[in-house]
Amino acid sequence: MNTVPEGIAVFDRTLHRRNRARAAPAFGTHAFLFDEVAARLADRLFDVDRTFERALVVGGRGRLPDGLVGPGAKIQHAATMDLVPGMAARGATAGPVFVGDEEFLPVAPGSVDLVFSVLSLHWVNDLPGALVQLRRALKPDGLLLVAILGGDTLTELRQALMQAEMEVENGVSPRVSPFTDIRDAGGLLQRAGFGLPVTDSDRITVSYGSPFKLLQDLRGMGEQNTVLQRRRTFLRRETLLRAMALYGEMFGDAEGRVPATFQVIQMTGWAPDPSQQKPLRRGSAAHRLAAALGSDETKI
Repeated sequence: MNTVPEGIAVFDRTLHRRNRARAAPAFGTHAFLFDEVAARLADRLFDVDRTFERALVVGGRGRLPDGLVGPGAKIQHAATMDLVPGMAARGATAGPVFVGDEEFLPVAPGSVDLVFSVLSLHWVNDLPGALVQLRRALKPDGLLLVAILGGDTLTELRQALMQAEMEVENGVSPRVSPFTDIRDAGGLLQRAGFGLPVTDSDRITVSYGSPFKLLQDLRGMGEQNTVLQRRRTFLRRETLLRAMALYGEMFGDAEGRVPATFQVIQMTGWAPDPSQQKPLRRGSAAHRLAAALGSDETKI
């Protein structure tokens, strides 16, 4: 899980910013995963029977799908924020864009009624803290829609790299980022003060002709490893070639293609408001459960 105690860092945010900046010019050719997740998150938005005046898109790589913003649309106005200008600019068709850091959100409290974030927040060092900031940015009864990568993401690559390093170098180093576990996601929303939290996950499996193409896509997405405890030297050529061979041996199909799994955790929550439904006070039930079930009540 990538949530850590305050003051402890897991990720090198400076390196992550550089990775995003390098990826920005050609990101459109590698954006398939972000566009797919943005479309799925937008489907959830259409299930909500209301429109939203102001939306904040956190992480411009997962821009809002076309047609979602404007007069008569689901969202009236939207602004897009990202760590780097090139990625923020992907949201320019929806409205103004600006550079900002999810760990230090430069947004006024109660200024938006929708936060929409696609595959960006799994890179923050303090995810609970980032969620608290987003909740504060929302107006009462404002909606949070977030998608992050989950713990089963890139499990094939992780296993191949680990086995290759053990064989070639007699040791392993973190080569794939740690991700949040689905079992923790709902608790994170509650801890951040969101009401009516809902979390679930999808698995998106991408088929590649070669695992090298997967590595190319990860670079093109700006999703390279930035774990602070990673080995600071480049992966040895011998280790890399062995890992790619193992990838094919362990996971390849009869045609030589290999899968890459992306677990996407979707998190939905509402900023607290008196109009929202609340659980009944304990002990306030008017009828006994045993009577409703037609059974005898036994005291233990």
